[in-house]
Amino acid sequence: MLDLYSPGTSRLHRARAGWKLLALMAFGTAIFLTDTLWHVLAAGGVVVALFLLSGLTLRQAWAQVRPAIWILAILFVVQGIINSWALGAFVVARFAVLLTAAGLLTLTTRASDMIDAITFGLGFLRPVGVNPAKVGLTFSLALRFIPVLGQITQEVREAQKARGLERSLIAVALPVAIRTIKMADDVADAIDARGYRP
Repeated sequence: MLDLYSPGTSRLHRARAGWKLLALMAFGTAIFLTDTLWHVLAAGGVVVALFLLSGLTLRQAWAQVRPAIWILAILFVVQGIINSWALGAFVVARFAVLLTAAGLLTLTTRASDMIDAITFGLGFLRPVGVNPAKVGLTFSLALRFIPVLGQITQEVREAQKARGLERSLIAVALPVAIRTIKMADDVADAIDARGYRP
C-alpha cells in the first residue's frame, strides 16, 4: 500500500536511489534559494519533462499536486492578503513543483531501495548513537505517507460531498484522522508480522 512505485525501464527508474535522493535535495534547495517565479516555473517544466521521459503521464504528475490543491489555494489567499498576490503565486508554484518532484522520486524508486540508500548515507552517524535503519524507515514511510494521506483526504471529501457535508470541517477531518490512525496501525502490524527489527 505504501509503495507507490510505478514500474518502468527509463534511465530515471534505473538510477541509484541515493543519487536520486541527493538530486531531490539539491533541487529543493535551489528552488528555495531562487526568488524569481520564472525560475520556479522553468524548474516545473523540467520536472514535467522528466515525468514524460520516464514513461509516466501528465495525469500522474497532476496527481502529485491534486490532493494538496485546497491547501495551496488557502496558502495563496493568505499570502495575497498579507503580502501580495504575486508572492502568493510564487509560494504556491514553489510548493507545487517540490511536491511534483518528490512524487517523481516515489514513482520511480522502490521503497526498499530508498530505505537502503538512506540507511547507507546515514551510516556515519552510528558512533553518536543514531540507528540509520530506523531513520531510513521513518523517512521512507514519511515520503509515501504524504501522497497516501492526500488520497485519503480526497476520497473522504468525495464521500462527504455525496452526503452534502463537504463544507463541514469536522465531517471531513474526523474520518481522515480515523483512517490515518488505522493505516498507521496496519503498517505497524505489517512490520511486526515480518519481524523487522532495525
